[in-house]
Amino acid sequence: MAEILEAAMLVCFGLSWPLNAFKNYKAATAVGTSWQFIALITAGYVAGIAAKFASGQANWVLVVYFVNMACLAANWLVYFRNRRLDKTRADARDEEEGRSFGRATVI
Repeated sequence: MAEILEAAMLVCFGLSWPLNAFKNYKAATAVGTSWQFIALITAGYVAGIAAKFASGQANWVLVVYFVNMACLAANWLVYFRNRRLDKTRADARDEEEGRSFGRATVI
């Protein structure tokens, strides 16, 4: 029963990642996205997977962990894509304004 409840928690929590990746992909900007938050969630999943192996309870629930990690990886890809798009837009804006002197973009 504990495995079913753990899997249900992971499925409920994990459904947010594809939705978040899609929303951020459509937004095409990294503004408002926290890489620290994504990193913390990634560390949590890694800890959960490690706990399964450390406790000797590596079972079918690991599949759900790995599916969630794949969805989280998509969020990382979208984040870095959006950062690149933000930088490209900032560089184009600077060039257009005639101030293309390598301004650093804070994201």
